Amino acid sequence: MSHKDYKAVIKPFLSEKRYRHSLAVAEEAVHLAKKYGADEEKAYTAGILHDIMKDMPPEEQLKRMTRYDIVLTEVERSGQKLWHAMLGAAYVEQELHIEDQDILNAIRYHTTGRAHMTLLEKVLFVADFTSSDRDYPGVEEIRKAARKSLLAAMLSGMTYTIQDLAERRLAIHPDTIAAYNEAVLEDRAI
Repeated sequence: MSHKDYKAVIKPFLSEKRYRHSLAVAEEAVHLAKKYGADEEKAYTAGILHDIMKDMPPEEQLKRMTRYDIVLTEVERSGQKLWHAMLGAAYVEQELHIEDQDILNAIRYHTTGRAHMTLLEKVLFVADFTSSDRDYPGVEEIRKAARKSLLAAMLSGMTYTIQDLAERRLAIHPDTIAAYNEAVLEDRAI
């Protein structure tokens, strides 16, 4: 599929704001892919498709997850903001017939991260935090970290997420904790 085709695919699923976000993430993912040596075409594809299920109502997300045999853990069930990533990866594989596991995993783990992330997974994870449409408190620090290294940006992003969830007394996905621990240990070894 071409870039134009992917834009047409996501458009009906997303609000105008989320559509613009997806375009911005795709652009940032390509920029980071160039900088850090990842496949630019895969980065664009993962970026443009990463939030394809984000605006779908929760009850419809649950129905589709059942259709795709996605079984939620207790932590995942309590964190509705995690659902779109799992469902998005399944939708992209089943309906768009994208079989590239690196793209599917980048979409699947763009919200939580995980231990042993591939370069593409890291690129999408950081691009989602740092895309040009983002304006949350602390985004400039994460963008600055991304200019230094993906590891620095990932640590900044995961720290932001973990602190935010802990302050709101929400469950933190075990994949996020594993990704954070791995990144901290890698950073100390450098």
